[in-house]
Amino acid sequence: MPSKILFSACLAGFHVRYNGSNKPLFDSTLQRWQREGRLVVCCPELAAGFSTPRPSAEITAAAEGATVLAQQARVMEVSGGDVTDSYLLGAHLALETARRHGCRFALLTDGSPSCGSQFIYDGSFSGQTKPGSGVTAELLRQHGIEVFSEHQLDALIARVEAVEQV
Repeated sequence: MPSKILFSACLAGFHVRYNGSNKPLFDSTLQRWQREGRLVVCCPELAAGFSTPRPSAEITAAAEGATVLAQQARVMEVSGGDVTDSYLLGAHLALETARRHGCRFALLTDGSPSCGSQFIYDGSFSGQTKPGSGVTAELLRQHGIEVFSEHQLDALIARVEAVEQV
């Protein structure tokens, strides 16, 4: 059975990012996977009820997705609103979606407090990044789903091909 991939809606071209934009990722393998019904498009933030556009949000300084999941850190909007519970809800809804569709992999947007898998913003709202994972990326990893960023597309393709050759 072909592997299914949870796929960030903004990478699929949907205008769902905090500022109403998208980050479309064009690749012939992704197009083929889409035709084959292997991509499961999801935006954890929209699933949790956020609107588009919405205030930008970052995980508080010196923390990342794992500390938010452990309830030792918060996700805050630039306006000062605490949106931690909504980010947790979005992560759990994304996990539920991945499980329901049998996703073994996820291709998510880096930098996001939800989907960042290699880096996130540092909590200062100054545009500075730091290594780390967002809430959704971390929860998916904790449940055995391999997470890749849009910058790791070649690695994801290689990993899917390796798994499917077994």
